[in-house]
Parts: sequence; structure tokens; C-alpha cells
Amino acid sequence: MATISCRVKNNDDSVIQLLNPNRQTIYFRDVRPLKDSRFQLVNFSDNELRVSLSNVSLSDEGRYVCQLYTDPPQEAYADITVLVPPGSPIMDSQEDVVSEGNETELTCTAMGSKPAASIRWMKGEQELTGKMTVDETYDGMFTVTSRLRLTVSKEDDGAPVSCIIDHPAVKDLQAQRYLEVLYQPEVKIVQAFPEGLTREGENLELTCIVNGKPQPNQISWLRVDDDVPSHTVITGSDLFIENLNKSYNGTYRCVASNAVGEAYDDYILFVYDAPTTIPTPTTLNLDNTQGTAVIGLFPDSRAGEGAPQKIDHAVIGGVVAVVMFAILCALIVLGRYFARHKGTYFTHEAKGADDAADADTAIINAEGGHNNTEEKKEYYI
Repeated sequence: MATISCRVKNNDDSVIQLLNPNRQTIYFRDVRPLKDSRFQLVNFSDNELRVSLSNVSLSDEGRYVCQLYTDPPQEAYADITVLVPPGSPIMDSQEDVVSEGNETELTCTAMGSKPAASIRWMKGEQELTGKMTVDETYDGMFTVTSRLRLTVSKEDDGAPVSCIIDHPAVKDLQAQRYLEVLYQPEVKIVQAFPEGLTREGENLELTCIVNGKPQPNQISWLRVDDDVPSHTVITGSDLFIENLNKSYNGTYRCVASNAVGEAYDDYILFVYDAPTTIPTPTTLNLDNTQGTAVIGLFPDSRAGEGAPQKIDHAVIGGVVAVVMFAILCALIVLGRYFARHKGTYFTHEAKGADDAADADTAIINAEGGHNNTEEKKEYYI
């Protein structure tokens, strides 16, 4: 609906009339000479003539005239521009399914608008730029077409692409479609067993995890530069080798393919030595008095009931540490023993010899010397 208003200041009872773009009188004062019921009087007074127009069409566009009957007549003008919103946009693509790395083209068309609409492109949250063309039809309407070209990757699979129509007569008008992208397989080998190092005598289980679009229809295992061991069991994406030995060392490859291409992943097998086994130590005696350590490596009485116990270098290191500790304790005990019995020994014969001037005098002065010996006396009856 449109509203046309003619206002006059300080009117001296002059007549007001409203004319259409063809100079036909729509209203003369409050009378409607034109036989068009879409025009209705809203208000009439000496200072205003207000008229409404419903069901506006493109033919109603143009310049309307407010005329005041004076001498000479006075006129004012009002231009009406009719906005025609476009119809629902039509979105199309060059191909429904695209392989990764290829280019595709999308088109979006907005028809029958006035003025011409503008078109924007969005891929997810990313705005893209298309090439737009505008065509004007015989009735003054416009058709707008925008073309978007883009190279797709596997990350674009399932991504929404929208064309958004911008027009003053309409809001939130858009079309959307989702990209479908085909891509070659993604391959990854996972060691399911064992969890740690691969050792001689153990089993090996590998699983090949594959993803692609379309889903890979062929998965195969091979050994690079050699044949897989004869007793290898391959079940689909799983490879199983039992009782490993070092002759199995090498590169094992999982290959997957689909309609787009082929891909593979490699696993390098290195077989380590089997763990070392020794009898379980059962006796550890420390004799602090004599300063000796005795370690008995005698088989346990229950050793025959099961397999030999597996040890590693940490156990051997622990035994060596105990032996060294025992030797250290023995040295400490012996040192304390000799320190306790250490002293100086004197004989009675040497008593009194410390103050002698020379050796002969020392011998004479020493206790037990001849001069100090009591003389024996004999009596005869």
C-alpha cells in the first residue's frame, strides 16, 4: 500500500486536487472522478488531501501531482517507485558429486525483481565471490544470475553452500545445498598386539584402519622387497604373525583403493631378542662377624612346577648391588676390629732403659740386668 499526501500552508480556500502520472484527476477536493477503487480518501481538509493506494502494481509507478487552483496554479510532485521482490532463488550445480581436487560450478538465479537484486555466496562461515550478470526483461523487471567456481577438497564434503539474495523489498531470502566430495582412502596401521616391543617367540597382530569416500572396496597387505612369512594369516584389514623371529624383520604395507585413488601406510617390524631367564635366587646370608657375604643361587624346590622365571638387567643389577653392599659392610667390620686391638707392647727387660746414654748402658740399667740382680749368698754348716 502507498499513501500520497498533499499539504498546503495558509490556504485561502483554493481547491486541491491530485493527478496521476498520466495527468488524470484522481481526487478533486473530496470527490474521486477516476473510476479506480484502489484509491481511497484518507483525509480531506482545507490544508490537506491524503489518499491511499492499495494493490500497487508496476503500472502505478511514476510522478504524482498535487495541484492547488490559484492564479497561476501551484504544483508539487511525489515520485512513487514500485519495489518488486524476486521470486525464490533457483540454485543449481554443474555436477552433484565432485572428486577432491576438481573444480565445480554453482549457479544461483533471482528472477522478476525491481530493482535488480544482488547475490552473495557463503560456504559455511566463509564468504565467497561469484560472477554476476543482470538481464532486464521487456516489462522492466530484472533477472540476476551469479556463478561461483571453486576447487573442492575432502574437507568440503558435507559443507553447506548458500546463495543469499539482497533486495530492499525482501529479507532472508536464500537457497542452500551441501557439497558431496569423493576422496581417496586414508590409511593408518595400528599395532594391536603386543603393546610394547616385538620379541622373538611372540605373536604380532596389525590392524589397518581405512577411511575414504566411497568406502574403500579393496584392502591388501604386502611385505616391501620380500614375501610375507608363509604362515601369516591375513583377514581383511588384519594381519597376524605368530612365533616371531628376526628373519621376519622388514616393512609391511597396507594398501587400500577406491574409485578415486589408492593410498597406503607402512609398518617397520624389528624383532628384538627374547627376554633372558635365570634361576630365582633363594638365599642371601650376611655374616657381619667374619665380614663375608654368601649368596646362594640354588634352584627353588618349586622350580620344576612351572616355566623358568624371566628376569631383566634390573634384577642382575640388584644382585650386584647387594654383593657390593655386603663387601662394604665386611670392610667396615674388619677395620673396626683391627682398630680396637691396636697398641704398644713393653717387656720388663726394657724397663729403665729409656734414660740410658747408649746401648750398653741401657742393657746394664734395664731390669733383669746383671748389676741389678740380687747376689746369691751361700752358707755352709
